[in-house]
Amino acid sequence: MQPLAGQDLLHTQPHPMHWLATATAVSAVVAAASFIQPPDATATTTHGTKTGRHVTAAPDPAKVTFPVNCGPNRLDVAKQTSGDLDGDGTTETVAVVRCHSETGTPPSGIFVLAQPTDPKAAPRVVATLLAPSQRLTVQDFALQRGEISATLLGYSTLDVPRCCPDVHRSAKWQWKDGKFIQSELPAGASTEGA
Repeated sequence: MQPLAGQDLLHTQPHPMHWLATATAVSAVVAAASFIQPPDATATTTHGTKTGRHVTAAPDPAKVTFPVNCGPNRLDVAKQTSGDLDGDGTTETVAVVRCHSETGTPPSGIFVLAQPTDPKAAPRVVATLLAPSQRLTVQDFALQRGEISATLLGYSTLDVPRCCPDVHRSAKWQWKDGKFIQSELPAGASTEGA
């Protein structure tokens, strides 16, 4: 016997329980698929830029040979931050380094690091913003909107006790015309952030 037009059979009528069972089954398949990956799969993140170039990973200061002679002491990376400093679509790292000391605060150096074109090579120092030979220490350090800023502490003469720096300068560096340009920040400007 043929059903009449417009008449539904009981087993063809969807019930809320049918929809719930279907949604649960689809969710289980999607969840299971997210756990099944090839053994060599790794998570990676790539970002494009306005020019369509690939943004590189930030250079690791631990892999860099800095132009600092610490004698028998190790070199410490005191602070670091990363960003695209020159607008070329690659990420650079700015590192504040100093020789390790159990007492006192040795002078700091501020260096800009970049990834080499050879992916197997170590990152390299591409700019020295503050050399340890200037005998200044870095107190506050930040990178905001492509500008590196720091509070620099030092001593006006050799007669000033090494515990109490009497020179306090706020400085900033920014990439302009193919190089980093240093300028003094106005008195009272904040350099907090990194």
